[in-house]
Amino acid sequence: MPKGEVLPGSRDAPQSVEDFRDRLHTLNGQLPRRLQQCADHVATHLDRIALSTVAQVAQGAGVPPSAVMRFCQIMGFTGYAEMQRLFREALSRAAPDYATRLANLKAGGAGQPATLVAEFVEAGRQSMEALARDLNETALNQAVTTLSQARTIHLAGFRRSFPVASYLAYVFDKLGVPAVLHDGVAGLGHRSTLQPGDALLAITFAPYSEETLALVTQARDRGLPVVALTDPPASQLSGLADTVLTVTEIDFGAFRSLSAVIALALALAVAVAARRET
Repeated sequence: MPKGEVLPGSRDAPQSVEDFRDRLHTLNGQLPRRLQQCADHVATHLDRIALSTVAQVAQGAGVPPSAVMRFCQIMGFTGYAEMQRLFREALSRAAPDYATRLANLKAGGAGQPATLVAEFVEAGRQSMEALARDLNETALNQAVTTLSQARTIHLAGFRRSFPVASYLAYVFDKLGVPAVLHDGVAGLGHRSTLQPGDALLAITFAPYSEETLALVTQARDRGLPVVALTDPPASQLSGLADTVLTVTEIDFGAFRSLSAVIALALALAVAVAARRET
């Protein structure tokens, strides 16, 4: 590419993921070899950009990190952080805020307590049926093996995932399985407790919590195996965790319960405790 040449679409950053896709399509075939490798990799892994580091994208594309940074600039961004922000913001907009959810429920006439109970029971029933139908037994067995062999199981779950993580901490304690709950109270992450021979069980749902992702990254950097409990398609976590368990929670009015997730978490805890006894 001649010095000073500006490729089509490289002046202004895309304002949406759809704009990003359109620009990728426009630039297809016009880029130097390494930048085209970046474009091809990103085009087939758009769902991972929000969670991937520059190094991970570079490794996936088979190029040096500097090529990824140049690709971002060609796409109109100042750097990778700005490009990644576009995808993270898209994730955060995926679900309406709670005020909107309540307003929608009222508008739909589902504001009566008994009606809400019936609707959430039905959503829970469908979620449990989906878990029984779609359970990946291979992944579950891998998770049980990994966690049962760990000296200490570290539990990470923030926001909507916190009830699951805290319940697991309670169950593991009652079962005599050493576990540490990373609750973030007072800003304390207990990250110094991540030691060789331990394992991390990370519970997070899209849009994923930054606290959980940071702990996953630190665990991986220290060589600890990571088991993720999340919602499908989970492709954004596949490169971060050794084993991924997915659970579909059927929502009502954009509210999701934790019926199926708690059931799977309890089964996982009991199976781990039983495996450690053998």
